[in-house]
Amino acid sequence: MVHSDMATISQQSRSRLWHPPEANPQTATRLGEREREVLEVLWRMGSATVHQVGDGLKTVLAYTTVMTTLDRLYKKGLLQRSKQDRAFVYRPAFSKNDLERGRASDMVNRLFSGSSMTQDALLSFLVDAVQSYDTDLLHRLEEKVRVAKEQHATDVSKKGGLH
Repeated sequence: MVHSDMATISQQSRSRLWHPPEANPQTATRLGEREREVLEVLWRMGSATVHQVGDGLKTVLAYTTVMTTLDRLYKKGLLQRSKQDRAFVYRPAFSKNDLERGRASDMVNRLFSGSSMTQDALLSFLVDAVQSYDTDLLHRLEEKVRVAKEQHATDVSKKGGLH
């Protein structure tokens, strides 16, 4: 039985935990639908074997397909794995929030570093795109910007300076 708490894994197993060197939540911007579904299962379960992940998926997939998907996510640095008996036990390397924060950061970096247009023009296009996608989302974005500006002003006044 696999437990979501790493404390239950023996000290010997813990020493066999492998971490790919390029572990980065921004990698998530290049995930397929199956990879996302596998990550969702692992976030829900905490850690699991190939068999357990396969059982947790909405769609029935061949064992080798689940194994390949887990291995791909591991090689992308999004999963950790440890050997337990004869099977690998996989667990997410990042929380769902950290992964989504990385995706958002990557999106902003790609938007502003990959264009010859001014930042103001790009911001206008972004606002237009959000409005076209969902006007309620645009209002929520506006509110989040207002709150962030207020928080920034509070932080600056506490430090006694301007940034």
